[in-house]
Amino acid sequence: MNEENLITYYNKFYEERRLSTRHGKIEFITTMKYIHKYLKPGDKILDVGAGMGAYTVPLFNEGYDVTAIELVKHNLKMIKSKNKDIKAYQGNAIDLSRFKDNSFDILLLFGPMYHLMSKEEKILALKEAKRVCKPNGFIFVAYIMNEYAVITHAFKERNILKDKDKLSDDYHIISSPTDLYSYVRIEDIDNLNKEVNLDRIKIITPDGPSNYIREYVNKLSEEEFNEFIKYHLSTCERKDILGASAHTLDILKKN
Repeated sequence: MNEENLITYYNKFYEERRLSTRHGKIEFITTMKYIHKYLKPGDKILDVGAGMGAYTVPLFNEGYDVTAIELVKHNLKMIKSKNKDIKAYQGNAIDLSRFKDNSFDILLLFGPMYHLMSKEEKILALKEAKRVCKPNGFIFVAYIMNEYAVITHAFKERNILKDKDKLSDDYHIISSPTDLYSYVRIEDIDNLNKEVNLDRIKIITPDGPSNYIREYVNKLSEEEFNEFIKYHLSTCERKDILGASAHTLDILKKN
């Protein structure tokens, strides 16, 4: 992970604007639905890579004990500006040493796996999440999917010929240490879980096909958009959609 590049990028990238778009709302609504499915009254939540608090703040406002960890100082200031009582600290996913073992009921890792380039770093992040998670607690891990990136960047945006050296023979994106994003396939996620010995409860896509058809989703009437949400929520666990979506959300349990 190149922290300097990441900080520079997120000082300019406004994550909340993305989640306020139509396709971003689909991701947020879906993710919150599944978080609430496993939350219990009194649960303690750690949001690792919290950004500007897109999930930290609403969960805190619902009355949960939420702690945020975020690399970018600007983002931390944004979280505190929304509610000064939120516990928010600078840090990253591969070192949660400020927290004791078995401290949290729910762990959210919605940004870290996007930016940890190596398998070793991803394993470290999962091991740290597992360590600070209570027995029978849940860990939610978001990933960016390989096929979406190849289809959109390489073919839709016609970069395939100039960027072919960034693809393996089977079209898996090869991320270098200086890149910002890391892309995975379902089997990559499965292998990480096996290495760390975490049990999957569910794997879903929080956005499904919505990123492919953004311009059409944005043109839907409110009534049509509500129908699309219903469609998406009824299909977001389907295996035939998961691997080709822009993101997946892996829901794990510490046994």
